[in-house]
Amino acid sequence: MNTSLTLETLEVFKLAKELSSTGWKIYQIIDWRKSKNTKDQFLDSTDSVGANVSEGYGRFHYLDRIKFLYNARGSLYESKYWFDLLNERSLISNDTLKKEYLQIYDGLKPKLNNFINSLYKNKDLHLTHNS
Repeated sequence: MNTSLTLETLEVFKLAKELSSTGWKIYQIIDWRKSKNTKDQFLDSTDSVGANVSEGYGRFHYLDRIKFLYNARGSLYESKYWFDLLNERSLISNDTLKKEYLQIYDGLKPKLNNFINSLYKNKDLHLTHNS
């Protein structure tokens, strides 16, 4: 079976980009003098989710793909950790952005797990990459 997918059509990639975009909006409203390291760690881990999905997509062997998806999942959890710290320290003042981040996070987490599981189940499925 041959399925033609592009990176941009993957739901986990779309959600990772949304998370990154929302993370950037949150990053911009936090005063750097109050928590530069924490906000930098938050943004780095948020951006890393999509970067790892992308790198995994570019790998040929399914185990390589899964390894990078595990990295993406780890970055997703790390991002949530930093988000929680920023929130606990009252550094995120925009409730709309908080809700937006959590909604994307809650949607991405199970989809990423399901995508990993589907690669295990369909290890003989070869995806062709369209540029």
